[in-house]
Amino acid sequence: MGSANLWFGRADPDALVALVERHSLDVLAAQELGHEQAEALSCVLPHGRLDPRSDASGLGIAARYPLEVERVPLAWQDLFVGHLDPGSWPGLVHPVEFATTHLAAPHVRPLPLGPWFRFKQVRDLGRYLAAQGAARRVLVGDFNATPLWPAYRRIACHLTDAAVAVAQGRGRPPRATWGPGAAAPRLLRIDHAFSRGLRPEAFEVVDVAGSDHSAIVIEFSF
Repeated sequence: MGSANLWFGRADPDALVALVERHSLDVLAAQELGHEQAEALSCVLPHGRLDPRSDASGLGIAARYPLEVERVPLAWQDLFVGHLDPGSWPGLVHPVEFATTHLAAPHVRPLPLGPWFRFKQVRDLGRYLAAQGAARRVLVGDFNATPLWPAYRRIACHLTDAAVAVAQGRGRPPRATWGPGAAAPRLLRIDHAFSRGLRPEAFEVVDVAGSDHSAIVIEFSF
């Protein structure tokens, strides 16, 4: 499983396909998804739901096998929720919910309303997680929040941070995922994968050419 912010559609579509093939991904969530990336993804992961845009609101889940994806209304930008069913996914014994979100950054415009949009979006997401108690759940995306920020802590109340779980087993801290440009060093860890009912076995931070975010790749025991 994986997740990648594609920086307003600037990420290299071929690099994205190479990421999927190199890591044998069965499902990938994308934020800031552009039309070229959506077209490329659909060739290697033909199932799911992709909603590319020319701005930061592009979002999608691309999958190797059939899955139903619903759109859950949230403030600022909605939540995409995919349902992996054992009848369609080889090796899967129990249903798994795979969701992705893109939380509003603290500086999202219009500036006077940006923090309010963010507060409402995080509140709505927290309410969804509390009300929809899926036994096996994965939530990935660009949360625009480090572990020190309230938005992260609100989500971590419900789910386990897969990067932290894997890093503790290996005796080293999780890697940062964002930098101020495609070629810039990664300074902040704001792209996350949370889970419930699944054990994270591996977690990688992988560069995607053309994006200011690195992708995250997670392997779970089902």
